[in-house]
Amino acid sequence: MFHKSQRLPSASATTAQNRLFEETTLPYVDELFGTALRLTRNERDAEDLVQDAYLRAYRAFHQFEAGTNCRAWMFKILTNTFINGYRRRVKERDILEKQENGCHELTMHAADAMEAYGNPEARIATHTLCDDVQKALEAVPPDFRMAVILSDIEGLSYKEIADAMGTPVGTVMSRLFRGRRLLRKALWRFGLDEGYIREVPEDAREAA
Repeated sequence: MFHKSQRLPSASATTAQNRLFEETTLPYVDELFGTALRLTRNERDAEDLVQDAYLRAYRAFHQFEAGTNCRAWMFKILTNTFINGYRRRVKERDILEKQENGCHELTMHAADAMEAYGNPEARIATHTLCDDVQKALEAVPPDFRMAVILSDIEGLSYKEIADAMGTPVGTVMSRLFRGRRLLRKALWRFGLDEGYIREVPEDAREAA
């Protein structure tokens, strides 16, 4: 997972610059990991995505305006990293792993990362939804799922989501509406399968 020995790519950067970057951006690492986990649906991929996002943020930190919304800025970088190639790289890696009939083990885990992410109680409290909602969310296509995550879980505004996804606000609203309906349908389907409810409402049946 992303940790101090990995997140600063430039050995020539000053200690003061490194410290400013860490103090400004690291408060959001847990939220970013939670979002990355919901986007990628895989812990290893989420860790890679967050690390990539922080490397990009460090390289672009000179463009960040002090006093502006760093949280939204970091979510924009994370989202763009996912959109602009992360899905492609994951697909390529999956193909290679299937050809090799196995998965590569993670080999770069620092002690501080293991402490931060190895606590099951902390993970449940900070990074996961209830299992049923998470499974339903995973059934929503990525673009719609992303809009739902950024709005309903992370609390970003329409404008912030539009900036993060590189789309007009109207597109965000449309994807959010569609994503919520798909999520509702998936939850109703789970309720039917488990016997909690007896029929799916008309708007849930038409959500697909």
